[in-house]
Amino acid sequence: MYNMISKKSTAHKRIYLDHAAATPLDKGVLSVMQKIGSESYGNPSSLYKEGVEAKKSLLEIRKDIAETIGANPDEIIFTGGGTESNNLALFGIVQDPKKSHLVVSSVEHASVLECARELEKRGAEVTYLPVDKDGLVSLKDLKEAIKENTVLVSVMYANNEIGTIQPISEIAKIIRHSKSKPLFHTDACQAANYLDMNVLRLGVDLMTFNASKIYGPKGVGALFVKRGIKISPILFGGGQEKGTRSGTENVAGLKGFAEAMKVAEQMKEKESARLAKLRDFFIQEILSEIPGAILNGSAEKRLPNNVNISIPGTDAEELVIQLDARGISCSTGSACANIGHDGKVSHVIEALGFGRERAASSLRFTLGRDTKKEDLIFTVNELSKFVG
Repeated sequence: MYNMISKKSTAHKRIYLDHAAATPLDKGVLSVMQKIGSESYGNPSSLYKEGVEAKKSLLEIRKDIAETIGANPDEIIFTGGGTESNNLALFGIVQDPKKSHLVVSSVEHASVLECARELEKRGAEVTYLPVDKDGLVSLKDLKEAIKENTVLVSVMYANNEIGTIQPISEIAKIIRHSKSKPLFHTDACQAANYLDMNVLRLGVDLMTFNASKIYGPKGVGALFVKRGIKISPILFGGGQEKGTRSGTENVAGLKGFAEAMKVAEQMKEKESARLAKLRDFFIQEILSEIPGAILNGSAEKRLPNNVNISIPGTDAEELVIQLDARGISCSTGSACANIGHDGKVSHVIEALGFGRERAASSLRFTLGRDTKKEDLIFTVNELSKFVG
């Protein structure tokens, strides 16, 4: 145990270990947002000078974001975030639910799973693809799940709760070689900071990503839609985004999104390596110092910043509150799933086949750019004081 790290040593700051829920706004990103917010404040749809300038800025932003993921500018649809992009992907593609079959993994974010359930209510057939104990889908199961009327497959790139990374390019190959050739959508919100986001190499038809997970502003996201794919709007109004997503574009927020994407790409390799070392150290310390602690998710095919553990016999929500009182921020899983505190436990942990008790005792720690080794040592010390 690292008792030489005292409570006093971290009293000057809080330790934030929930970067999967939201990241701090990067100072450089904020700076470019403030600049463009004061210069390009017009409505991009307006015909006068201020509107034209805002429109020009928007075109440059779209080009920058598209280049970052290896896409064309006209393949980028701006949205209000990851949830909207996922909704647009599912509802926008499934034109006739009663004639459609979808395949989604059982560990998707709620913004995909709830869309699938709603489409079921409207008459669609949905196959919820199971995962193994590490949270990985079976390529064999996927191949067998695709039917003649399958119109869409949605498998997230990296899981928001347990960090498991799915073999996206391999999934894409199976889909391309299937008889019905459904479209392939992936939710890549958690992947953008650490993994390859090139849509050509991934082989995806649609991809969700957003700014709030990459040190950009909240309420800004995008959906990549491959050229030639017809997608119906779910919002109606002025017909912005080529008629696909009505609403005045948030130019300042989107500029911050583009800047955050650029910074993430520049830092990706070095920062991923740094965090992976910290992650592995943290996992080792928790498993050795916390009685009964179990790692959830794959130890190898995992985001470099994700540590999800279960401590049987404990109440994870109570642990979150205890750690918060000691200046440490973490979560029990997806922040979206915590809304309302209605007794639900992580559907992701349950999908691994471990049962409700393990799900109810799971804690998620997600590291970030400001995370230091001493922060993790302090966290293990504090956690051990009220577990055991």
